[in-house]
Amino acid sequence: MTDRPRISARISAISESATLAVDAKAKAMKAEGRPVIGFGAGEPDFPTPDYIVEAAVAAAREPRFHRYTPAGGLPELKKAIAEKTRRDSGYEVEPAQVLVTNGGKQAIYEAFAAMLDPGDEVIVIAPYWTTYPESIKLAGGVPVFVVTDESTGYMAGVEQLEAARTDRTKVLVFVSPSNPTGAVYPREQVRAIGRWADEHGLWVLTDEIYEHLVYGDAEFSSLPVEVPEIADRTVIVNGVAKTYAMTGWRVGWIIGPKDVVKAASNLQSHATSNVANVSQAAALAAVSGDLTAVEEMKKAFDRRRRTIVRMLNEIDGVLCPVPEGAFYAYPSVKGVLGKEIRGRKPQTSTELAEVILEEAEVAVVPGEAFGTPGYLRLSYALSDEDLAEGVSRIQKLLAEAK
Repeated sequence: MTDRPRISARISAISESATLAVDAKAKAMKAEGRPVIGFGAGEPDFPTPDYIVEAAVAAAREPRFHRYTPAGGLPELKKAIAEKTRRDSGYEVEPAQVLVTNGGKQAIYEAFAAMLDPGDEVIVIAPYWTTYPESIKLAGGVPVFVVTDESTGYMAGVEQLEAARTDRTKVLVFVSPSNPTGAVYPREQVRAIGRWADEHGLWVLTDEIYEHLVYGDAEFSSLPVEVPEIADRTVIVNGVAKTYAMTGWRVGWIIGPKDVVKAASNLQSHATSNVANVSQAAALAAVSGDLTAVEEMKKAFDRRRRTIVRMLNEIDGVLCPVPEGAFYAYPSVKGVLGKEIRGRKPQTSTELAEVILEEAEVAVVPGEAFGTPGYLRLSYALSDEDLAEGVSRIQKLLAEAK
């Protein structure tokens, strides 16, 4: 009998989530008693607001939530998401255009699965969140990367996007505010990119999960609001994880044209059925409530943002642009690479991240995970004390570089 691979080629090609891998290693070291400080996972350090938790407790006592519910989401939650979208971004949608998913990652995969045929190309702006390319490939598509750097604030222009477009291009992934860089595209640039996509008949998948986390003079702009003519070829993914400190509740959603949402709903009906009803009830309380909780978190994130940028820029060989959204700093560490640090000469940001973890007991994610070697991502969604201590350890370690 001919030996066949134990694991399919499709799944073998998937890389582990680098951010979750770093977080897992940091937690394992902590469990061993080491004082590791983690800047890896993109997870608010605040508890889920009490009124949301209470809604979940009440839902757990309701017998109707002990049963299957519609695979595409509770009708009352879909209606509330449509109303929340109109309230927060000015985008008018119907509940039939909403699919409730098991977190943002399922939303992203199902959207690509609904839109892509084998060989379809998807333009992805790098640095990118690690899940986009893997979801594209799983759906049969081909990611095509447009690389940006700190000189443009990690933002791509229409000229760069046009240079990457081919006859096979079907979708543009557009993210603002950005994970991992914190970049927030100005309104005029959002419009220019939307008009370019519309001119060439492209679809857009836009990830709006950090819509409320913008700072200073930066403003969030929803692409289908700014360019209404492309709304029928735009899919929005979003969720409660970041705005309401609900990463573990696993509730995201897709908003898009009815035919795409119906197709993705059919997929979900076979893949997972409905999202856990208790989590959906919690999400209903979240999106139906006001934004008081996120405003309090924003104050803390803004304070930490300014601290981490200042401290990172004090390190020789490190250059950190000021992020305008999300809760990440994305410094260039190219000026440190190749220098000797405690008997080691890291040549890549992956190797430097290993040195920082082992020598300073600080977990950061290397730029290779986001398609741009030579950088590190640090989440500042951790306490002020841990942030200051963690970056101080990095400062002291890299001060030894020679």
